[in-house]
Amino acid sequence: MTDYVDLALTYGGFTSLDKVYLTRVLAEMTESERLTFITPPPSVINAYFAETYQKQGSEAATAYFFELSQALQLFQTAPSFAEVKPFVRLNLSGQSYGFCFANEQEQALVFAEEPQPVTAELCFNIAQLFPQYEIRSQGDRVSLRPLTVAGDIAEQIDLPGEFLLTTAERLTSGLLKLSSFNQEELLEAAQLFPNAQVEAYAYQQRQFIAYLKNS
Repeated sequence: MTDYVDLALTYGGFTSLDKVYLTRVLAEMTESERLTFITPPPSVINAYFAETYQKQGSEAATAYFFELSQALQLFQTAPSFAEVKPFVRLNLSGQSYGFCFANEQEQALVFAEEPQPVTAELCFNIAQLFPQYEIRSQGDRVSLRPLTVAGDIAEQIDLPGEFLLTTAERLTSGLLKLSSFNQEELLEAAQLFPNAQVEAYAYQQRQFIAYLKNS
């Protein structure tokens, strides 16, 4: 049986002095009402996420929000700015976006307040914010999942001489991996492979990365 008083003390900002109050108030509520009552408001979640990101980095900030999402059932598969459940707000290229986790597998979604095209530039922007995830275009949203090794290097591919900052590698998984210190150059290099499309984006060791799959 879920101990909502314990959840409130751990995640809701309540203290041990609130135990009697919490026990009385929560006893009169349904389970859904209890979760809503003990969930911190979006402003508190966003402030703590931002502070953690600034002081401890991306992984610590997302770990906090993932743990909170697990404990208080904040997962969302169709999020919106109607804010049925709290999410983390992001400002990307001057536009307002939201970030939430979708499930227990730590898959996440980034979604716009107003309709916006999902571009390679947007995906790379998100990858720079959250380098521990791989980024994929998913309709009008962007999906994130923990970054994993896509395969060992099977073959180095030579690019034309003008691509000085970009490397191309064929992986044992069959994917083509493009890595570059310059985002624009990488996207130009991707056009050299007209029969392949970008499967995922990432950002590692100050390099932009695109994984391409033959279409």
